[in-house]
Formats: sequence, structure tokens, C-alpha cells
Amino acid sequence: MEQKRSSLGSKIALSLGLIFASTVYAAWQQISGEIHAGPQPTKAEITPGQSYKDANERLLATLAELERLAAEKAARTVIATPAPSKPQTSPTPTLNPAPTPSRPAGKYVDGSYTGDATDAYYGTVQVKVAVRNGLIADVQFLQHPDSRSTSRYINEQAMPLLTQEAVQAQNAQVDGVSGATFTSEAFRQSLASALIKAA
Repeated sequence: MEQKRSSLGSKIALSLGLIFASTVYAAWQQISGEIHAGPQPTKAEITPGQSYKDANERLLATLAELERLAAEKAARTVIATPAPSKPQTSPTPTLNPAPTPSRPAGKYVDGSYTGDATDAYYGTVQVKVAVRNGLIADVQFLQHPDSRSTSRYINEQAMPLLTQEAVQAQNAQVDGVSGATFTSEAFRQSLASALIKAA
């Protein structure tokens, strides 16, 4: 008699446990079905004959699918976000800056000198250097790659930096601008050929 009660009690406990797990799983399926956009999967009832392991595997598979969908959505958001655009303006360098009286005389002959046109892969770079009091006072770009929007954007950033570097260095040995490797190298070559004429 005692064994029958014990056996009956464990069967009832097992049945209640399976009912509880089935209820939790069904509720979870309902919640995840509201979050997940798209066709609703066919919901299979968990019968007392199915094991907890089967329910757990389904739960893990559903969670993995939700993570995959969230990652896809995040990737689409990143791809769809356009890069900020900059206004298309060209710097207007001056060829006649006021000379600095405290500077000693430099090694170049005063005047304006045009360098050779040099291939910069996406176009041609050619510069004109202005020498005042024997020093490089300014460098003007006569030609630069501008046939593509990317080239225009890169060169709008690089040209003022290259000019500043040349005025500071007082020669053609300037540091290249990151992202504008071809323009930087062509700038150095064109500037060097202009400075040979100014020597």
C-alpha cells in the first residue's frame, strides 16, 4: 500500500513538472512569437512523453535564431547609414602672403615656379611654389585628382596639410597624409621639380 502511494505521488509530481515545463515553454513561445517578425512557426505541444532535453534544445535553437535576426538587423542598419557629406569647397591659397621680416634670407630665388605634372594614379598633381625672401611662402595646386567624389573629398583634406608641411619644412621632403598616399607622393615630386628651378 505504501509503495502504491509513493509510486502514485512520484507520478503526480512528474506529471505536474511536465505540465509546468510545458506551460513555461508555451508562454515563452508566445512571447518570442510577438517579438519575432515574420511567419509564425507552428507551435507543437509538448506532450508528457517528450523529455525536458527536447524542450531545452528547442529553446536554445529559438534563442540562436533570435540572435541571428538581431545581428542581421544591426548589419542592415550599419550599411544603410550614409556617411556625412562635406560641402564641396576648394581652398583658395594665397600667392602673396606678407613676408615675415624676422626671417633670415633663405636658399631659393624669389619668384613663382611651376613644378612638373606628376601622375597620382587617380589623376595628375601639379604645383606652383611662391618664394619670398628666399623661403617657400606658399604652394598652390594647379592640378589634382578630382574626377571622383572620393578623390575630391580626400584632396580637400590633404592639400592644405601638404602645403603647410612644405612651408614648415622649406623643402619637398614632407610627410605624406594618411589616406592620400598617391597625392602626397605626386606632390613631393612636383614640388621638388619646382624647387630645382628656384635654386
